Amino acid sequence: MKKVLILSGSPRKGGNSDVLCDEFAKGALSKGNEVEKIFISEQEIAPCKGCYYCAKHEGKCVIDDGMADILQKIIDCDTLVLASPVYFYSVSAQLKAVIDRTLARWTEIKNKDLFYIMTAAEEDSDTMDGTLACLRGFAKCIDGYEEKGVLYGKGVQKRGEVKYRPELMQIAFEMGESV
Repeated sequence: MKKVLILSGSPRKGGNSDVLCDEFAKGALSKGNEVEKIFISEQEIAPCKGCYYCAKHEGKCVIDDGMADILQKIIDCDTLVLASPVYFYSVSAQLKAVIDRTLARWTEIKNKDLFYIMTAAEEDSDTMDGTLACLRGFAKCIDGYEEKGVLYGKGVQKRGEVKYRPELMQIAFEMGESV
């Protein structure tokens, strides 16, 4: 059994990337894993100030918000799922704030299996290149990471539209099963 943490970076509850997170969770749960999904938009997460207070205070951030708990969960999990809609060819502001705030204790994030879930209205072949580069850039900062799967949810715009794309729902479920 693995401890799976899903970070849903969608600003829309029930948005396409959020729905795929739920499907991933179902797959992971079906194999007996422990799964927690955090809908980031419901958390108070301020952007990193770049002040490096954390470097002088044993990883404690100067900002007192919900990030300390999330960061501990990132450190403690075995499998980390990062999910985001594509916003101007990158990740959502919500997910980027979480990624940046891992600075406080990033050297403690080790040995993670990583999955990425991305959704976009466009279907162009390069639509998700910037988003994936951002996620992989974060991964490069993690000692002992292994990329286990990438879901490209193209051609979905309206909230929940991905539910009518069984092939994408199946990929999300199967990725979860593979944990």
